[in-house]
Amino acid sequence: MKEKKLIEFRNIVKSFDGQIVLKGVNLDIYENEFVTLLGPSGCGKTTLLRILGGFIDADEGKIIFKGEEVNHIPPYRRELNTVFQKYALFPHLNVYENIAFGLKINKLSKDVIDQKVMKMLKLIGLEGFEGKNITLLSGGQQQRVAIARALVNEPKVLLLDEPLAALDLKLRKEMQYELKRIQQEVGITFIFVTHDQEEALTMSDKIVVMKNGEIQQVGTPQEIYNEPANRYVANFIGESNIIPGVMLKDYKVWFDDIAFECVDFGFKEKEPVDVVIRPEDIDIVSRENGKMTGEVLSVLFKGVHYEVMVETIPGTQVTVNMQVVKSHDVISADGKEKISATNFYVDLEDVKKLDDKEVVARSNAQAWNPETDDYISISKIEFDVKEEEGQYPVLFSTSGGTSIERTIFVVNQPFVSNEKANEAVMAFNFQTTVEEIKESLALDTDIKTWANAQAWKLSDESQSVDISAYYDFEPQSVTEGTYRITFSTTGRVFKIHTTDYIKEGQEVGLTFFPEDIHVMSKMVF
Repeated sequence: MKEKKLIEFRNIVKSFDGQIVLKGVNLDIYENEFVTLLGPSGCGKTTLLRILGGFIDADEGKIIFKGEEVNHIPPYRRELNTVFQKYALFPHLNVYENIAFGLKINKLSKDVIDQKVMKMLKLIGLEGFEGKNITLLSGGQQQRVAIARALVNEPKVLLLDEPLAALDLKLRKEMQYELKRIQQEVGITFIFVTHDQEEALTMSDKIVVMKNGEIQQVGTPQEIYNEPANRYVANFIGESNIIPGVMLKDYKVWFDDIAFECVDFGFKEKEPVDVVIRPEDIDIVSRENGKMTGEVLSVLFKGVHYEVMVETIPGTQVTVNMQVVKSHDVISADGKEKISATNFYVDLEDVKKLDDKEVVARSNAQAWNPETDDYISISKIEFDVKEEEGQYPVLFSTSGGTSIERTIFVVNQPFVSNEKANEAVMAFNFQTTVEEIKESLALDTDIKTWANAQAWKLSDESQSVDISAYYDFEPQSVTEGTYRITFSTTGRVFKIHTTDYIKEGQEVGLTFFPEDIHVMSKMVF
């Protein structure tokens, strides 16, 4: 039997205060489906639900309901009802009266009302509760009453805006199954909004994954989980190992310097892709039987399985010295201005990239009024650095004439390369002060800037690699002296779920089947 289309969203656009919340959403919903709009806060899922309910208007686009446009039809005339996160039950009415409220508004006879209310009470498993005070019910019971009140009017569609969010974990899990059972029994379309992936996977016939006002993927729970469209969906639904790769040809993908058979096709030859392998699809075997090998970094017991982290490619790291010195401020003759800066190193190849902003950032140059701590603009930066090794002065000045001179050291800095990881890391020794460290609002970022720490792909120097800074001092208790700072890339670490216990530090092999490899298009940001 062919599915019948019930709701059509066509190019729905909505903005609030100049910020676009929905960016031309197109979506079809069919009769008797349990559809979940899934995404993080602010992705537009509740806005889309409210537009369908008629509570707000779309800026652009059409909503077609049963073949007719309903943009200008008021909420009370649309054949749908809504259950909100806050159930909005009437505290002065009992259970029966809350459920019957809409029927009384529609002036149905007492006999018909009684029949419909009792049917709803049986459906939600609250027979015998009709005379109960609504305020004495548990959260789960109140939610069932709210659902019954919405369903008793026999809508074509029930909208549910995070109705389980206020419940505790155990009750929420129970209500997931209850909602699915109720939807199947009443045989109408449910549209459910949540940011909880487990709720979506448990209840839905169809999941709509949203991000920043756009639909990323629409599919069954199995399709969304097993064949995510991109890195965002793979990360949002379940746990994933996501690896950059290259599609060599149909059914063959390359990653981590190994070519693997897979079941994917239709990509361009040598197209950059992302590869996802779920933790439960990887088996830990002996080193000689693995498709790749690695070292067990950690083992965490999760109740039904162990979560094992295995590093297959070590990260690349370099360690430098951070020299912390006394304050080296210069103060103006009238005491109204202070200026500060540090010496810094620059690689020979980076000299041509130096400009005023870069020099200020690398030297941490700043000027301020010592009485008010208000910043003063550094209006003049004078330097003449040649593309050859040596020491070059740089002069920083304010418009008031306060100035400080520091040195730029141009060096041919070696870098640490990691052929297996196809990456290199470089950083410089650097100098800073106690005050600069204590006053930093983003110390890790500042340390990377002061050290000019950077990492890149050996195969493509324009492709940067994320690095982290590691140190063993507390910023607020730092004193003068020399500190070791290590900059490191992450390396390749696989997460594996297994029922077998593995020892930390053990060398192991990892294996998986071609159908466990899922190839995705690279996301465009």
